[in-house]
Amino acid sequence: MLRRTSLLGSFLYLSLPATALAHTGHATHSFLAGVLHPLGGLDHLLAMLAVGLLAGCSAGRLRWGLPASFVMAMIVGAMIGAGGVEAPFIEIGIALSLVAFGAALVWKQTFRAPVLLALTAGFALFHGHAHGAEMGVDLSAASYGTGFVLATALLHALGMLLATRMVQSGQLLSLVRWGGSAIAAVGAASLALLLVIPS
Repeated sequence: MLRRTSLLGSFLYLSLPATALAHTGHATHSFLAGVLHPLGGLDHLLAMLAVGLLAGCSAGRLRWGLPASFVMAMIVGAMIGAGGVEAPFIEIGIALSLVAFGAALVWKQTFRAPVLLALTAGFALFHGHAHGAEMGVDLSAASYGTGFVLATALLHALGMLLATRMVQSGQLLSLVRWGGSAIAAVGAASLALLLVIPS
């Protein structure tokens, strides 16, 4: 019982965007730091994987439109954050993105393409702002930005690859819905903790 409680506490701690490793406020703005920023936070990692899964489950232009819209909007958000523009509810927006992307994976057929694109681009602004707020103001900012854009694209690609493998194995529907439910649950837990213990 004690071990189960400990595991649950660790999971909730990692789920909380405000305490995830991606938001440490570090002063290192190298290419490697940029790469590690989305990889070091469970919130960013799951959101970007979810977008890749959504893209992998889609056909036509939407297959590439979802990752492209996320990356482009994320860059805009990063520029806003790097410019020192304060935006409210960034962490809440990031937590909500997990709930939205998870729900989209579970009920994808009920979402029209424009809605999916708008959700993807809109929530990418929050993720981008969190990245940009960590950027330096010198030339190292370019290296840092290149790093997190590359890591984001790789996470999208991984999600698309996973979805493609699921299609080939005939397990796409059940696994994507299970994954979407898990991602949404992490987002809901993060949101709850943010509201109970505001940063």
